[in-house]
Amino acid sequence: MNHVPVSLKEVDRVEIVTLIDNYVDVLLKDTDVVTRPQIDKGGEIHTDSFLAEHGLSILITVSKGEKTHTFLLDTGYTKVGVLHNMAQLGIAVRTIEAIVISHAHMDHTGSLFALLEEIPGSVPLIVHPDAFLSPRYIEQNDGKRQKFPRTLIREDLTRKGVNILESKGPVLIADDFAAVTGEVERTTEFEKGLPGALIERREKIERDPVRDDQSVVVKLKDKGLVVISGCSHAGIINTILYAQRITGLTKVHAILGGFHLSGPFFGSIIEKTIQEIKMIEPKVLLPMHCTGWDAVKRFSEEFPASFILNSVGSKITLSG
Repeated sequence: MNHVPVSLKEVDRVEIVTLIDNYVDVLLKDTDVVTRPQIDKGGEIHTDSFLAEHGLSILITVSKGEKTHTFLLDTGYTKVGVLHNMAQLGIAVRTIEAIVISHAHMDHTGSLFALLEEIPGSVPLIVHPDAFLSPRYIEQNDGKRQKFPRTLIREDLTRKGVNILESKGPVLIADDFAAVTGEVERTTEFEKGLPGALIERREKIERDPVRDDQSVVVKLKDKGLVVISGCSHAGIINTILYAQRITGLTKVHAILGGFHLSGPFFGSIIEKTIQEIKMIEPKVLLPMHCTGWDAVKRFSEEFPASFILNSVGSKITLSG
């Protein structure tokens, strides 16, 4: 692992818009951190609404002075959700300067090719090399294996002229205003990865550690790190610890994204995760996607001042 801190520039402002998540609620209210989308235009309630999916897509805009950069973390599950919700929000696809894929599971890559068709020119696609590995499976408790669809194919992307940026280590993007962590070092004893995950290598089935799991980190002026995860298959605490290690910074202002604490296997580590996050003391905590209802409920109880319930269309604004 590369422990040399990346030269991450600080930003004055970060805006994070949820384009796809598992949940949508148009009746949630604004706070000083989150702005909920309007349900009307000129007093008339919209006839169309947002789409929610078991997936994740987050539009991130970082600003310093007059410089602003916008990029996308993940692209949801289906081909339609992200583009539909961007249209509902009035966000132009052409504003996307780069796309980061947190890992190659289908609920994070679904709208990729549909988006690439709409983006003029070629934008960098930042992935871990293992994102192209296939086939992958999930093995259920009864031994049944379910094969993941192959949604990220190198040859298809190359034919489209996509600028693929593969790296196991950290990558600076957006004029060095953001960093993609690359492969997350796994050091906690309680975060053991995705149970039942399997991969076929050299005609043999073996455990899949989902090494391609990666996240985004931003340094907010005077506040600290903003850590934005996709699914945290490496563990959300491992992800935060690694973000601190590669940036050389310890203060964490905000933690957002999928924490993957859903289901019986992960239920046993919810309380330990809560205790670890309490020691980090984030001012903003926004669990999404695969975090799961039980964990989200516990976060809301244990972090009343920092917890925000996410919903499709919500915009988080963090200022330094």
